[in-house]
Amino acid sequence: MKKQERNQEWERRKRQQQRIFMEGLCRYREKGISILIDGKECTPDEYHKIFEIKEDGSFYMGDYISAETGVLAEIHFDRVYNR
Repeated sequence: MKKQERNQEWERRKRQQQRIFMEGLCRYREKGISILIDGKECTPDEYHKIFEIKEDGSFYMGDYISAETGVLAEIHFDRVYNR
């Protein structure tokens, strides 16, 4: 397999994995679980942001927040910096 074909395959798989992850977030949202990016509740149209790597090298990391009962309550995505 040529380098260009490998890169295309890698990109295809990456997009597929992102799509599957975003579908999962939508299912959580349908169950009443809040999805927050940078502290603000967001819509499914904004989920793509969590896959971005910013010019300063920052990226988003997920944090799964449970209620006192142990049930998932919220999912937070906050920007972190790799230094």
